[in-house]
Amino acid sequence: MKKQMLIETVELGTNLVGPGQPCFVIAEIGINHNGDLGIATQLIDVAAEAGCNAVKFQKRVPELAVPEAYRNVMRETPWGVMTYLEYRHRVEFGQAEYEQINEHCRKQGILWFASSWDPESVDFLEQFNPPCHKAASAALTDVELLDKMRSTPRPLMISTGMSTAEEIDNTLERLGTHDLLIAHTTSTYPCPPEELNLRMIQSLQARYPCPIGYSGHESGLQTTCTAAALGAYFIERHITLDRGMWGSDQGASVEPTGLKRLVRDIRVMEIALGDGVKKLYESELSSRERLRK
Repeated sequence: MKKQMLIETVELGTNLVGPGQPCFVIAEIGINHNGDLGIATQLIDVAAEAGCNAVKFQKRVPELAVPEAYRNVMRETPWGVMTYLEYRHRVEFGQAEYEQINEHCRKQGILWFASSWDPESVDFLEQFNPPCHKAASAALTDVELLDKMRSTPRPLMISTGMSTAEEIDNTLERLGTHDLLIAHTTSTYPCPPEELNLRMIQSLQARYPCPIGYSGHESGLQTTCTAAALGAYFIERHITLDRGMWGSDQGASVEPTGLKRLVRDIRVMEIALGDGVKKLYESELSSRERLRK
């Protein structure tokens, strides 16, 4: 009989993520706020009301994060035609906005953190004492950025989209698995069901001794609930006020009503799974007495 791998529990704020703990639900705001702090605070409220554990943003220094070849590519935006670099500046929050985000999340009692796309952004986020740092799928092979995140006292969450198994192994060999969380994901927006490959959650669980979660970019909710049922210790989904809003991530995001249903269904599923030990429930006794001869 194969010995079961011991999975380390990771502390995020006052929450524990791992075996025996409720699924940690992350509402990714990302850049769905479109550079509008009012939209960002509305989305924080939506996540808190739905019962999410945390919200997540994205943080960039555009000159560092945008490859030179793309900087002057022209893009149509709601604010007119501009270069891609100008667009990135347009939707990027700075010190003043994140101070307000930090305060608003504190009042709402919800954690927040962000995926950093460059080392300077890691330093920027450190001032807010985030519960963890996040490396997006694009950063899985970015040694400089990963080392920077790992040099902080925070746990690190990584996503594994657009990656090979060998690349994941190489990254884990460098990072180690202590205070590490790994999210299975497919980097297609929105992702068709046949490419979600949810059984990878269990494959990663069998390979690495750290909490495995799921970052979903699909349309709909049922496959995300399936990920939780398969044992994902944390779940991340993009959220939006309206999928019809402008932005590349909006179509793969969950609207407020759907987010409430998603968190509700994950919590019901957790209760329904039970402990796997056969029981005779008191509620069955009357039927047993009536129907068993």
